[in-house]
Amino acid sequence: MTPDYAAFLARKATAPSGTGKTVSTGAVHPMLHPWQREIVTWAVRTGRAALWADTGLGKTVMQLEWARLATEPDAAGNALVVAPLAVCRQTIREAAKLDQLVRYAPDAAALDSPGIWITNYERAARFDPSLFDAVVLDESSILKNADGKMRRLLIEQFADVPYRLACTATPAPNDPEELTSQAEFLGRSTRANMLSAYFVHDSDGWRLKGHARGPMYRWMASWALAVRRPSDLGHPDTGYVLPGLEIVPHLLPVDAVPEGQLFATDLGGVGGRAKVRRETLRARCEKAAALVAAEPDEPWLLWCGLNAEADLLTELVAGAVNVHGALSAEQKADALLGFADGTVRHLVTKPAIASFGMNWQHCARMAFVGLSDSYETYYQSIRRCYRYGQPRVVHAHVVLSELEAQIAANVSRKETEASAVTASLVAAMQQHRSAGRAA
Repeated sequence: MTPDYAAFLARKATAPSGTGKTVSTGAVHPMLHPWQREIVTWAVRTGRAALWADTGLGKTVMQLEWARLATEPDAAGNALVVAPLAVCRQTIREAAKLDQLVRYAPDAAALDSPGIWITNYERAARFDPSLFDAVVLDESSILKNADGKMRRLLIEQFADVPYRLACTATPAPNDPEELTSQAEFLGRSTRANMLSAYFVHDSDGWRLKGHARGPMYRWMASWALAVRRPSDLGHPDTGYVLPGLEIVPHLLPVDAVPEGQLFATDLGGVGGRAKVRRETLRARCEKAAALVAAEPDEPWLLWCGLNAEADLLTELVAGAVNVHGALSAEQKADALLGFADGTVRHLVTKPAIASFGMNWQHCARMAFVGLSDSYETYYQSIRRCYRYGQPRVVHAHVVLSELEAQIAANVSRKETEASAVTASLVAAMQQHRSAGRAA
């Protein structure tokens, strides 16, 4: 670390918090589309913003330009991007396209000069937040999905950083865990205030008050931007029309009978579901392996939920690589990027490991060997391949037992609800932007 830079870091330790600033769209790298440049300048002006842009819309290049502009013209400014480890490596690659040098830092000791740094979530606690002018949470849904300790650490650690950006593709504005976590990270409201203003608690837990939907969306529009496609911002969708998605269900006969039933009529609760999944494991894995064998020249992404499913799939599918929880973070990153680069032909993994952030548009075949009830997990898993930049129709096979069809129906219902909520959110934000321009 140079003496001048060491002195700068010492000064930053007591620097006051700042606010957003106005920059022109001409200041944004010309590689970005006009609508991306608009988003970047809006986010810099907002200062502490949420960017909820669908998969493939270029969140990485937008957040990097936001980080650069937020720290300029201070030549000694620092920005930190926090992301899953494999996504860190992808981000460094993307930065080169912007003529940016983004460097990975395992801890604060690596900060030897000013610039944009990136680290993974597991190492975020190793950094003094006073050293940074701007921080980005890439795949910010981790605030909801992480354990309470990690969520609280991220919110409290970066509370005094002047510029903060939360990026994710799947906002859930009717989900209090999603909304309160992201808004707290951005310093927009406390969890208690948000729950009392917009939510009610009943036997099903917290849910959005009916009359609060409109006011909440208008409030969110002041600090968040949801974008499904360029036309949401009044721009042509040229180049951002997906070729198509085919969901192919495979419902296999069931011999297993859940406890308490004479005949197999439904899953019979958590215990019954686990029994059915265990007893149909081989049939489901063999079906998935047969799908791969029918198109062996295609890269395949095989999603599973149980270690036993992953182990059997790896045994049955020639050339398959299993990315599992016992691997180190570096080993996982190597394999996930190997799949992106083509050195790994078929990938077996769990959504909890790889459903966020990876860009696998080279792959147009995947199979779910079982499903959970989480729509977000299902959506993110599909969107690793079915995203803007995908040139082919994606085939997503869902291999379930006949009894598990009710899980697929539940996920489908949640998908319909989420689409309606997102459409309402986009409409509210369009109105907010129109009102701002007219003022």
